[in-house]
Amino acid sequence: MSARILNGNAIRDQIYGELQSEIRALAAEGIRPGLAAVLVGENPASKLYLNSKIGACGKLDLASFLLTPPASIDTAELLALIAQLNTRDDVDGILVQMPLPLQIDAKKILDAVDPAKDVDGFHPVNVGKLVAGRPSLVACTPAGVMEILRRSDIPISGANAVVMGRSDIVGKPMALLLLHASATVTVCHSKTRDMKGISRRADIVVAAMGRAAMITEDFIRPGATVIDVGQNVVTDRAEAERIFANFPEKLASFATKGSVLVGDVHPDVMRTAGAFTPVPGGVGPLTIAMLMSNTVRAARQRRSSAGKASRAVPV
Repeated sequence: MSARILNGNAIRDQIYGELQSEIRALAAEGIRPGLAAVLVGENPASKLYLNSKIGACGKLDLASFLLTPPASIDTAELLALIAQLNTRDDVDGILVQMPLPLQIDAKKILDAVDPAKDVDGFHPVNVGKLVAGRPSLVACTPAGVMEILRRSDIPISGANAVVMGRSDIVGKPMALLLLHASATVTVCHSKTRDMKGISRRADIVVAAMGRAAMITEDFIRPGATVIDVGQNVVTDRAEAERIFANFPEKLASFATKGSVLVGDVHPDVMRTAGAFTPVPGGVGPLTIAMLMSNTVRAARQRRSSAGKASRAVPV
């Protein structure tokens, strides 16, 4: 048995096609959605990831603004920058690339973003709306996972779903989205007892633990759908040979580059799973697609809210 590969690139392209129609409709009204991205310092990995987001804006003809304050910036200075972006009418979405330097209070920065422009879905207001079942702007990676499941015709309602990981960015919102879609959801984490036994009962497993190839075949019920959120860079040859013993092309790539990307799910799981997201090419493209979707949604919602406010009768 070999799993059906859930192609994130193909699903991303479907979403981009739909977004282009919405973007054209907004353009007809004189609206061009804009995303402001803030990159503090020169973290190479963050810069590479942010460039892919800016590139997606260009592909969809969204306005993008890259702000690169120095790594020495303090919390007060960064809060002032966020306050400026909150007032700019040409900015519909604000993205603060993580991680931030240690001297900055990251929670204060994320809380300072206008919830209407919080395209990462991290603000407590947007998290609260998700908890209440009234989602507005939802964290991009979990929202992307839901698109993969729905567009791949994976049954969610009534399914037993296990989310591996309880982070604020992925695990918790992922569990809520699955719950709102009528799945029965269990969240596993580092203190969970009998994680393998719990996972083996699942119809859907979402792995977001941040540990390379942690989820092995004995975690997975034959035929289950496995969604791998992890992105881990392996640079140790022995580890690469252990993980990719059955994948010579990956080992050849490692020999050339000195590193290889692996998810939280061991690649051998595709022999057991019914459906499987690869790394790369699975969840990653959907994270960026949902950031674009949130930016377009924010542009529409902000203009709708402004219209309602202008029509309000003063008392």
